[in-house]
Order: sequence, then structure tokens, then C-alpha cells
Amino acid sequence: MEDFWAVTLWGLRIWLYLILALIMVPAMFGFSLGISETYMTFLVKTLEWATLKLRKNTEKQALRASTSSGLIQRGNGSMEKEFEELRRSRPKQPLGGDFTLSDSFYFTRQGIESIVEDEVTQRFSSEELVSWNLLTRTNNDFHYISLKLTLVYSLGVLVRYCILAPLRITLATIGLSWLVIGTSAVGLLPNSRVKYWLSEWVHVMCYRICARGLSATIRYHNKENKPQKGGICVANHTSPIDIVILCNDGCYAMVGQIHGGLMGVLQRAMVRSCPHVWFERAEMKDRHLVAKRLRDHVNDKTKLPILIFPEGTCINNTSVMMFKKGSFEIGGTIYPVAIKYNLKFGDAFWNSSKYNIVSYLLRMMTSWALVCNVWYLPPMHQQEDEDAVQFANRVKSAIAHKGGLVDLQCLVSFTPSGVQAMAMSAPTATRPAAPEEMGMAVDQS
Repeated sequence: MEDFWAVTLWGLRIWLYLILALIMVPAMFGFSLGISETYMTFLVKTLEWATLKLRKNTEKQALRASTSSGLIQRGNGSMEKEFEELRRSRPKQPLGGDFTLSDSFYFTRQGIESIVEDEVTQRFSSEELVSWNLLTRTNNDFHYISLKLTLVYSLGVLVRYCILAPLRITLATIGLSWLVIGTSAVGLLPNSRVKYWLSEWVHVMCYRICARGLSATIRYHNKENKPQKGGICVANHTSPIDIVILCNDGCYAMVGQIHGGLMGVLQRAMVRSCPHVWFERAEMKDRHLVAKRLRDHVNDKTKLPILIFPEGTCINNTSVMMFKKGSFEIGGTIYPVAIKYNLKFGDAFWNSSKYNIVSYLLRMMTSWALVCNVWYLPPMHQQEDEDAVQFANRVKSAIAHKGGLVDLQCLVSFTPSGVQAMAMSAPTATRPAAPEEMGMAVDQS
């Protein structure tokens, strides 16, 4: 028994040494040993082979690839055929008329389908791939194809759950632990340039370790437009991981409500070393206090740029929803950022009505990888002849155009249980923005 525990401790020690030498040290200093690139090259070739295999078997097995979210299976019949089917069981025709109550069923069903599967609703469900990427959750329409593909899929399950998942969980645990310990230690130092430099280095280092824990491959474009101190960074929102993606290339000040539990521990540790803007629940109801604190932060050009997601909720990365105007009434320079994920390697969208945060993170850690592009857009300022709503729409359109996303104009009401009501319309300016209209990152995610 003692030999068993000795071997186990030896194996654990070797595991941690390898993680430290091959992953953590390169992540801390922002370079790579080429392991991720080799893994991605092999993964791309494997998925290309699987795609070709599927195409060869499509004609033989008559598989149908879904191109929508699959909420409703629509028929291809015409209205006349639908009426014929409905009238087969209708009662005898009354004299003097050719109408029965069943005639209204067709229009009722069409109306309900349009409500349930409109352009807005589809943005709150995961986008379905046309071709299978060897993940069960993106294979709704494909079943058994061939023995070779089944063996490759089985090997992939073994790799993802027995090798990648433990590695990623270990890296995420280390990254978050170091974030708490590092920021708490830096917070003990007196305010100085050295403290602020150490704070930024600790934040970026820990976020890079967490990004390696997701096998993240990120390409940053137009770095000359990176958000500067005293500004406001606004981006489209797909997942809480958006924060890790952006902070992997620079440090930001977060905005949100104070939480309890693990999130509260992270918030209290982070604010000791960096001027994040956290609010108590009672303060969140005071829109003037919230606006004043944010405005004071922006006016101090020595403080980090504020990171805000004006959509206020996660969208499935196919479009950009209406930006809430509160973020654009503060003043200062707006730095738009567009984030686009590659669905082929894993779905980064967090459907909060379907998965809690733990289940979502486990799904991400058992995906192949996280691949995305980040575009820094030129800074934008509010013009003299436009209000906050018009300015928000202009920024939103720029982000959608750069990221290749659909620019949607809509009004959506959110409740703790999800989307309550929605209507397609152009936004209009009304009362001053409430704190929840700021689209704060941590509070919503």
C-alpha cells in the first residue's frame, strides 16, 4: 500500500513539473514552445478528414445537415396542401359556406412558429454546425457513419476527458489560485508605479494561464488601437470567457455587482491591487451614484480602461444585439472591440438558461480548443449632433461589420428566468440609464 501511494505522489509530482515547465512558464512570459501549434495542426487535419468522410457517406446514407438552430421542423408543403390535410376530417359542409374552424389552424401554427423561431430567439441558442466536428453535442443529425470515424470519435472522447480535461482543470485551478494570492500580496504594497505595474503583470499572467487551460488560440488584430487608460472598452458578448480572452492581451478594470462565494473572493482580492469598480446591491439601484463612480474612473487618465459588454447578456456569436445606452452616457473615449469565435473547434456561447456556470465551464474544458479572432477598432467619440442611443448604434454597427456579425435592431426584456418579451424595432432615447442598463460585464455573467 505504501508503494502505491509513493508511486502516486511521484506521478503527481512529475505531472505538475511538466505543467510548470511546458505550459505555465511560457504562459507567464507570453511565449509558446510550439505544443499548441502542433496540436492545432493535427486537430485541423483530423477534422478535415472527418468532414471528407462525412461527405462521402452523405449520398449513401442520405444524411441531412441542419443549418439552423432546429427549434422547429418546418414542412415544405404549400398552403393548399395543408388545407387539404386539415379538411379531410372536417364535418359536413354547412349550406351556403366553405369555411370550417380547422381553416384557422394553419395560420395559427404559422404565427406561433414565427414567434418562437424569429431572428431574435435564434440568437439565444447555440448555432448548429453544418459538418460534424467529432463532438457529440454538435452532432444532432449525424449518427453511425463508418467504423473508422467511430474509432476516431472514441479516441477523441478518451483524449478530451482523460487527458485534456484534467490538464485544463489543473491549469484553471492554479491560475485562479495565483490570481487571489498574487493580487492580495500586491495589495499590501503602497500606491506607486511599481504596485500598478506588478498588479497588471499578475492579472495578465494569471489570465494567460487560464487561457492555456482552455487551449485558447487567439489572434489579435490592429493592436495599435488597443484601449488606453482613461477610456471605455466595449465589446460584443458571447461568454464569461470573453474577459479571459481580452485580458490575455492587456489589463482592464471590471465593473459589476459584489457577489458572495468564490466570485466574491476573487473580487475582493482583485480590488486590493487594481481599481476595479464593484457595487453593493443597494448602490446598484442608484443610477446617479453608479454614473458618478464610472465617470470619476474615466476622468482619471492613470487608471485602467473600463471593460463593459453593452449587450448585457450572452449572444451566440452570430450577431450583435442592441447596446444599452448607459455605457455611452459616461463620456470619454470609446474603444470598440469585436470578438469572433470559431465554432469548428468548440462552441463558446453560454446559454445561461440551459447550463449553470460550472456545467458550461466543464463543457468548454472538454471541447477541442477555443479559437477566436479579436479586432481592435479605432477609438470613437460621440459627435455633437448625436445622442447616447445613436452613438451606441454607431459603435454596435462598427463592431458587427468588423467581426462579420449580423447587426440586429431589437428591444429585449430580460428576467432571471430568461427572455421575457421581445420586439423588432429601432431603439429610441427615453429616460436616463439605470445601472442595469450599463450592460456590466460581471453582473450579467
